[in-house]
Amino acid sequence: MSTGSILLVGVGGQGVLLAGDVLAAVCLSAGLDVKKSEVHGMAQRGGIVFSHVRFGPSVHSPLVEEGQADAIVALEWAEAVRWQAFLRPGGTIIADAAQIVPPAACADRRTWTSSYPPLEVRSDGDGRHTTHVIEARALAKAAGVARAANVVLLGALSTRLDFPSAAWEEAIRRLLPARVVEGNLRAFAAGQCAEPLAAPIRDSLVHTGPVRVGDRDPGRAPARARRFAVLVIDAWCKGCDICVRLCPEDCLRLDAQGIVRVVAPDRCTGCRLCELLCPDFAIAVRPEGAATRG
Repeated sequence: MSTGSILLVGVGGQGVLLAGDVLAAVCLSAGLDVKKSEVHGMAQRGGIVFSHVRFGPSVHSPLVEEGQADAIVALEWAEAVRWQAFLRPGGTIIADAAQIVPPAACADRRTWTSSYPPLEVRSDGDGRHTTHVIEARALAKAAGVARAANVVLLGALSTRLDFPSAAWEEAIRRLLPARVVEGNLRAFAAGQCAEPLAAPIRDSLVHTGPVRVGDRDPGRAPARARRFAVLVIDAWCKGCDICVRLCPEDCLRLDAQGIVRVVAPDRCTGCRLCELLCPDFAIAVRPEGAATRG
């Protein structure tokens, strides 16, 4: 058996680390060498959490390198978008349809109106990435454990790995509290037979220029393009890359120091997705000429 590499990603509180523990336990039960690495300090702020799990006859590193993951299991839509570059050609993304706006990303999440970008299904040579989007939260709720979306996704993952269902069930029984085991087993079974949604596919990002007043209404004549300024506070930016990956117009890049820079200001349409999703309030979008924040 060759070495397998799985990346589990999400935000704080979704059970990413537990999912990684279950997967690692299943691999160990098969007599495989397992290495696991994780980042979990962001859980209390709704930030990024991820777990690398690598397994095989002999594994020397716990880290999944970019372009090497056999599968990415994403408990949140934006995290599936963020990590897809780590997928190898021919690999699979298994993602929940959940879209979770971090608590610190905007003043009032009830005002959230922006839509997430679609997942890209990219082709690299003869290989093609496959994306399966599952309503994991709904399936977990139907199983009686609303917070078991992570186990639903593990069920979907299990159909793509060569481990017996009994090994998964034993790991769930051993690692989860007894009071929720039966519900999680139902959630796991639901994931095994879950039908994926029709995944949004975007083969390339097409720039159409700044939005002009009247362009969205065919009954109105086009008017002057409204331009926007993207403001970055360097000292607050930690280079998390959220804004760069989710900018619909590909306006942003990280510089050599890991600070976000505006590389195509004329493309900005003022959607404010970067501002709403920045966990550190390091970026803001304002109409040109508007007062800047102090």
